[in-house]
Amino acid sequence: MTKYDKDSNVSYTLGTTLTLELLNKKVSSCNRVYIHSKQLQNDTLNKILDICKNNNIEVIYSDKIINKLSDKENCYIVGEFTKFDCDINYNENSICLVNPSNAGNLGTIIRTCAGFNIKNLIIIEPAVDIFNPKVVRASMGAIFNINFKYFKSFEDYKKLTNNAFYPFMLKGSTNLHVVDKKNPYTLIFGNEATGLDDSYLNIGTPVRINHTNNIDSLNLDNAVSIAVYEFTKEEVNKNE
Repeated sequence: MTKYDKDSNVSYTLGTTLTLELLNKKVSSCNRVYIHSKQLQNDTLNKILDICKNNNIEVIYSDKIINKLSDKENCYIVGEFTKFDCDINYNENSICLVNPSNAGNLGTIIRTCAGFNIKNLIIIEPAVDIFNPKVVRASMGAIFNINFKYFKSFEDYKKLTNNAFYPFMLKGSTNLHVVDKKNPYTLIFGNEATGLDDSYLNIGTPVRINHTNNIDSLNLDNAVSIAVYEFTKEEVNKNE
């Protein structure tokens, strides 16, 4: 047993909450669960053991394996799951990330998508591996709640959808708070360091998020969160 390998067909949920999310949302993908000797007997553990028993998922008690898989001292339960493919609905609201490179940002964005009911995440390569346990952890298990697909280029994705495009750029011609929001839409964001190149100024409606001169720009995950809230606030508020 070694640490995560991006070329392997399996990944891991490093933690009790993440493993329970895996079992609740993607139980068919779970291969086995590892439990540390320091794990306390509690209701959460009992739930995990019950789900494993009911679905014939192997449970292995091994401090050695968990210590190899996780750098965290307080990680006492690890789930191993087979990487899975998703079906994308190309005519539903989506987020498109062009060349995202930070695992923590990607995980946070996944959680934002799930929180505001945007089910489709498009990722343009080269990009961080969505199955990296750091991404899974940062998503707090929300990765099991959304659909995602990688594309070699934005053009490969573009020809599959009729969505309205909204690239978010510092040079965007339209301020976010006055943009004409058309459904279904795809909100497009660039790399953490470089953003979107100028070719995206010719795609759909380029949008900017105004902020003070105290900062150069927003972090990617912050920009996505602000944009998603603005585009979904009317629908979310209907559920109150």
